[in-house]
Amino acid sequence: MLGFLGEYEATMDVKGRFLLPAGFKRQLGDDTTVPFVINRGFEKCLTLYPKPTWDPIFERISRLNDFDPKVREFRRYFLNGATLLEADTAGRFLIPKNLAEYAGLTKDIVLTSAVKKIEVWDKGTYQQLFDKYDASAFSDLAQQVMGGLDDV
Repeated sequence: MLGFLGEYEATMDVKGRFLLPAGFKRQLGDDTTVPFVINRGFEKCLTLYPKPTWDPIFERISRLNDFDPKVREFRRYFLNGATLLEADTAGRFLIPKNLAEYAGLTKDIVLTSAVKKIEVWDKGTYQQLFDKYDASAFSDLAQQVMGGLDDV
């Protein structure tokens, strides 16, 4: 299973290209040429899926019932904008303009682990998440989300 840890700052050039931070490249191991799928995140960020992580998600979505209006709505929101990314000869990835605009990406970006995928945030937007950080509220959230696990 492919998984990621860490958060790394990067710079996006005027054409919307960035280099995958070395910390994530190391976590890819020998497969540094793995293609990615980039898509809108659930928050105002982008999600970068290694293709081996994306494929089972796409397969599952493709099996959903087309006759259900909720399925069609979900597919539209989740799949529209999804784009295959491969590094160019200089190792840069190009973020499509419509996705960069959705996430409000400017020159300075932050790439952060989200277990089997990477989130791409505008640095200012990402910092705002932590400006509102409250240790007590995080403790409560951790209890709600992880409280039933005995092995942690």
